[in-house]
Amino acid sequence: MIDKTFKGKICARGTEITVLSQGTDDDFISLTDIAKYKNPEFPADVVKNWLRTRFTLDFLGTWEQLYNPNFKLVEFDQFKSEAGTNSFVLSPQKWIEKTNAVGMRSISGRGGGTFAHKDIAFEFASWISPEFKLYIIKDYQRLKSDENSRISLDWNVKRILAKVNYRIHTDAVRDNLIPPELTARQKSFVYADEADLLNTALFGMTAAEWRRANPDKSGNIRDDSTIEQLLVLANIENINALYISKGISQPERIIELNRLARQQLMQLLDNSSVKSLKSLDASKTEE
Repeated sequence: MIDKTFKGKICARGTEITVLSQGTDDDFISLTDIAKYKNPEFPADVVKNWLRTRFTLDFLGTWEQLYNPNFKLVEFDQFKSEAGTNSFVLSPQKWIEKTNAVGMRSISGRGGGTFAHKDIAFEFASWISPEFKLYIIKDYQRLKSDENSRISLDWNVKRILAKVNYRIHTDAVRDNLIPPELTARQKSFVYADEADLLNTALFGMTAAEWRRANPDKSGNIRDDSTIEQLLVLANIENINALYISKGISQPERIIELNRLARQQLMQLLDNSSVKSLKSLDASKTEE
């Protein structure tokens, strides 16, 4: 469920808790961090004790059946039949591996631990302390409000950059490459062909090729661009408009535009003004 994630932090009663977010409602929250409120030295034991109860397994199983079509019910029923007995021990890793669960993640390395979908994380927090859960929810709502504001601001920055020289470019195509006798449909093909010339010069692929390579992504190739790429796009749109007006052929233009795009991208990597602009996007993450 987690694809491109951003790390955020919430604080509840002095306990710092990591949140992994995609900018959607499907955030994952660290159970390991939540467990530190109860046992700072051995938080993993707290999570395992929670997983031992039948009530917990009922809740997890219901959640998985609602959201996970590949959940393994046979293995789940086996765990549920053993829950509550003295010999029953269940780790997050075992739960995930045996049942194909998606509501919980075990992440190794620094900053890792056990993470769970926010629905599950809030249930775990309630088991530790209902009062503690309320503090978590309160600061989580603050985090989401901040995140939504930053995403909206970042989207507006990118939208503006994408439109900087759009009119200059389309006017050059209209005035120099489109005969007046073409139909509206034929004209649209010319505009699309020039747009893909820019896409190929900058990204190395056309819009259609990008969609085929990224079937699970929404938007288009330019929506997925970095701020540096959009700045270069604005520049090469202007340059391409100039080349069109000078009658330079498309094969010659794409070679020169690709050279300029690569050169400008390298120059922008260490540009302080671009870094300042990118901070709008980078503030969504906390390494």
